[in-house]
Amino acid sequence: MSLGFHIILACFGVAFPTMIYVMHRRGVVRDDPTALRLAKRWSKVSAVVFAIGAVSGTVLSFEMGLLWPGLMGRFGDVLGLPFALEGLSFFTEAIFLGLYLYGWGRMQPRWHLKMLIPMAMSGIVGSFCVVAVNSWMNYPTGFTVRDGTVTDVRPWAAMFNPLAWLQFLHMWLGAFLLVGLVVSGVYAAGLLRGRTDAHHRLGFLVPFAFASVAALIQPFVGHVLGLQVGNKQTSKLAAFELALHDEPGPAPLRLGGFLVGDDVRWSVPVPRVGSVIARGTFNGTVPGLDSVPRSDWPPVNITHWSFQVMVGIGLLLALAAVVFWLARRRGRDLLNNRWFLRFCVIAGPLAIFALEMGWVATEVGRQPWTVWQVLRTTDAATTNTEVWWSYIGVLVIYLTMSVAAFVVLRSMARRWRAGEEELPSPYGPAVLAETQADR
Repeated sequence: MSLGFHIILACFGVAFPTMIYVMHRRGVVRDDPTALRLAKRWSKVSAVVFAIGAVSGTVLSFEMGLLWPGLMGRFGDVLGLPFALEGLSFFTEAIFLGLYLYGWGRMQPRWHLKMLIPMAMSGIVGSFCVVAVNSWMNYPTGFTVRDGTVTDVRPWAAMFNPLAWLQFLHMWLGAFLLVGLVVSGVYAAGLLRGRTDAHHRLGFLVPFAFASVAALIQPFVGHVLGLQVGNKQTSKLAAFELALHDEPGPAPLRLGGFLVGDDVRWSVPVPRVGSVIARGTFNGTVPGLDSVPRSDWPPVNITHWSFQVMVGIGLLLALAAVVFWLARRRGRDLLNNRWFLRFCVIAGPLAIFALEMGWVATEVGRQPWTVWQVLRTTDAATTNTEVWWSYIGVLVIYLTMSVAAFVVLRSMARRWRAGEEELPSPYGPAVLAETQADR
């Protein structure tokens, strides 16, 4: 639950600074006050999201040790480097966010714009470090186990394991897809309410362009990553494909369906596609679950459905992006189409759901292993029977933060619509009217 909550906020840390940079630079280069106003407003929103992410990330740092003592106690030396670098990245991002947020009207324009570059890079480096830990859990390297003891630790080899770059790229594109569609969905809602000014149109187009690029590239990156994971984790691949037995190519793709006992029911087979997805060729053999001991099977139905929901939503969002830009190229403006705008409003939540389902697929699909074929989840997780009290506490904290963020962001939006541009920022240096007049 904690990771599922935090990953949404982490996406904003990865993608939002780049979008703000593009909007701000447009305002400077083209002398566009609308773009500058959007960049300034987005920076305020980014500060709110960052503050919530700081709290949820701090909770997670404690949970790693409290809830997974078998993992951190045994492999702390292996995982210490990326976690330390992630912490440094977080602080760097916070520093430059503060400089950018409070730099409006106080810094030279070119230096103010440049504050976004280290901010964006810090978000990327931090997310890579965290994803590198997860990819290491899927493809453990950089250590040796002798007599049950972890020795010969090579932290750089562990961090840059064979899956790290592909899994990070998949997550990086997912972040831009999620943030782009969430932000553009806000302005799509405004367009539906008749706010068809340049502010709302530009506020939609820039993040939607980022999301469109990510949506079109993501299926190819996901396919290549799936091929790599399938070569290492055959049980996960078999669960994705709902394959009980080895299926020589051309194997079908099963849409839907459930594993009931030892039978696959209610699935719709699509000829040949299964081999393409699983092996990248029309004649590839799809491995079956029966090649793996029953005790090593993941929860098959959850893995299968989360994977298919992720892929299905991803393809739908990519199709929407293609339709919009093709229509725009042919002179049709879909921002005047209410049905398209309605879809854009729900596209953000769909992207969030797809991201969550992707993490469910990769994490549940790795079970019963926390570290693939090295450490079982039953040996990694805490045995403390009082863990439910901390879980309830975390739920209360996260629910409170969610409600507070909603109230604050709604209040900011109402005041902006009422014409208030200079919303106060907490702890920021005061801007004196005389100073501004002198400038």
